[in-house]
Amino acid sequence: MNDYFLNHSIGELIINQTHAILLDSNSLNFHHSLDCYQESPLINLENLSNKLSISKLFVKDESNRFELNSFKVLGASYAIFKILKKYPNTSVFCTATDGNHGKAVAWSSRMYDKKAIVYVPKGTTSLRVKAIESLGATVHKLDLDYEQTCFYASEISKKMNWQLIQDTSWDNYEEIPSLIMAGYLSHFLEIDKSIGFQNSPNIDIIFLQCGVGSWAASCIWYYLNKYGKNRPKIVIVEPTESCGVFQSFKENKRVSPKGSLNTIMAGLNCGIPSKNAWEIIKNGCDAIIKISDKEVKSAMRILYNPIENDSKIISGESGAAGLAGLIKVRHLQGFRNHINLNNSSKILLFNTEGDTDANSFQEIIKI
Repeated sequence: MNDYFLNHSIGELIINQTHAILLDSNSLNFHHSLDCYQESPLINLENLSNKLSISKLFVKDESNRFELNSFKVLGASYAIFKILKKYPNTSVFCTATDGNHGKAVAWSSRMYDKKAIVYVPKGTTSLRVKAIESLGATVHKLDLDYEQTCFYASEISKKMNWQLIQDTSWDNYEEIPSLIMAGYLSHFLEIDKSIGFQNSPNIDIIFLQCGVGSWAASCIWYYLNKYGKNRPKIVIVEPTESCGVFQSFKENKRVSPKGSLNTIMAGLNCGIPSKNAWEIIKNGCDAIIKISDKEVKSAMRILYNPIENDSKIISGESGAAGLAGLIKVRHLQGFRNHINLNNSSKILLFNTEGDTDANSFQEIIKI
């Protein structure tokens, strides 16, 4: 099986509930209202771009967003804010997570003096569990994979009358994941302030790491909605052993990944793509590339050991996936041609997490 899929059927977005929520989003205004708000940096790695034979390489570094080591808080905080405006008596928020989303829900719940109950799948490291607990949440580790854990959290939330805050959607559970996606729009708006123009994003290609796809879909939607035919090319990056979007393209429907689900990229080790996200991704991404743990470890070390005066970037296993995808694509001529990757290309990556598991991070970067 090939490690990539080229999408030749870019479609049009049909306005539905998800898109209506995204259109009405004022997430950046909300995030600006928080005392702890600070725009995450957009880093220009000039020397690395020269080494990779491209024109520009920008990295939106989310490793210290609200001091939570991940971008996920943008989505959960906005969704919880909107829910409490509508249902102010909500007392308990529940979610399933591989780590970062759980921290985001715990942090956001604590901001409003609400209780957070978080379920994590088997394989979640003790450091990730402790990080969620440190924010006041009650954490339960289940002997289930991510997709099964999501189902469990959904069922117990119904039984206990808790409010589920899940960053993936399915039939009859779409509004809250859409609000989470709307919250993610804040950092694309921040980027536009830095490098965007009125009719052009001034970026040629974006590489997006992908789990269930909600964040990747929010990015695709943003650039499609704002720039239309002038949008950048967009490449989805997934772990080889957990590639639900790749598999869904192959089978032309949403399906669970067929791999072993054994990968260090915990934040991307998810199940079937989100229903909301899939409709956007299948119509708006240009290609998908699969990467191995070995390839992402190499990318983490490249970001940690900058060339000359480039900035050092602390990037976790999922955070470095975009760079790993870019490096791999450089050696695939058909892929390069499809997305028009060349010496004049301006590339945007996202460091979606920092060293969320410090022990694992140190083991990887010291080699």
